[in-house]
Amino acid sequence: MDAFFASVEQRDFPEYRGKPLIVGGPPEKRGVVAAASYEVRKFGVHSAMPSAQAKKLCPDAIFVYPRFAAYRECSRQIHAIFRRFSQLIEPLSLDEAFLDVTDSRLFDGSATLLAGEIKRQIKNPVGLTASAGISYCKFLAKIASDLDKPDGLSLIRPDQAEAFLETLPIRKFFGVGKATEAKMHQLGIYSGRDLKRWSRARLQRQFGKSGGFYYDIVRGIDERPVKTSRIRKSMGTETTFASDMIDSEEMWRILEGLSAKVAGLLADKKLCALTLTLKVKYADFQQITRSITLGAERPMRETADILEQLPGLIAKTQIGRRPVRLLGVTLANFRESDKTAAASSEQLPLF
Repeated sequence: MDAFFASVEQRDFPEYRGKPLIVGGPPEKRGVVAAASYEVRKFGVHSAMPSAQAKKLCPDAIFVYPRFAAYRECSRQIHAIFRRFSQLIEPLSLDEAFLDVTDSRLFDGSATLLAGEIKRQIKNPVGLTASAGISYCKFLAKIASDLDKPDGLSLIRPDQAEAFLETLPIRKFFGVGKATEAKMHQLGIYSGRDLKRWSRARLQRQFGKSGGFYYDIVRGIDERPVKTSRIRKSMGTETTFASDMIDSEEMWRILEGLSAKVAGLLADKKLCALTLTLKVKYADFQQITRSITLGAERPMRETADILEQLPGLIAKTQIGRRPVRLLGVTLANFRESDKTAAASSEQLPLF
């Protein structure tokens, strides 16, 4: 979807149409941009940017709080449209998904015509524009979907893939974030053509397991299937403070609350976790994470288990010595809860 949250607001409230609209917390309350309309993007505003910075870039920007219930309902409508064309759907977020239409006989098997029809059905009656990318693998379809936004429709054919990827800036490659981009630049890798000169072994030495992925994708090789169900790999919660905080006791109380919340999520899923990550964002926006992974014999199940591990992680930060604007707690590396496992493995009576 194109600027999804902002587009829903502009659809529902005509007074926002054609205006530089930002969905997110206001700048005076330490907010963050959740979505930016195309009218405000031309000023350099983008999602995840601090609202105060966005306000400086575009002083006339209109800020509105997110309405997640409205976005979820809109997403439900869009996915219902997807299901008219394929049952092989892998959601990536509320506003993005992969569809495998390999076996579809609609439009004489033309995925491009099928994608155009999906776009038309989203436009009316949902009232929003979507951009579609069509190709023979997920990586290239994802890239194609971003080529002609908004309201785009782009196809990358198999015979075009390698030449296209050679000209692509490295930052455009799926899975290359800011840190990886910076490291690649240090190694002299600025484009797909540069990346293609590296052997699989050299890339793996520099980037570990991801090196093999980069070696394949720059050659247009991506054999990942569209997965209709996704296993949740982590669960967490975080909070941004209204003003920078340095009182370590007050931050501990906040971490207690975050730990209780994530422990509740764990209990709902009947899981326990082996990995705990503490996220800290300092007042200057530097962000760090500190993690610990426990042995399988002592997993975290309850709030007390999480709190027992937090002091060691806090000691590896500058909490209490440096102003903090955000704290977060995340669990990962899940196992089935012992209670559930015991119940499922209990031997039944013979008679």
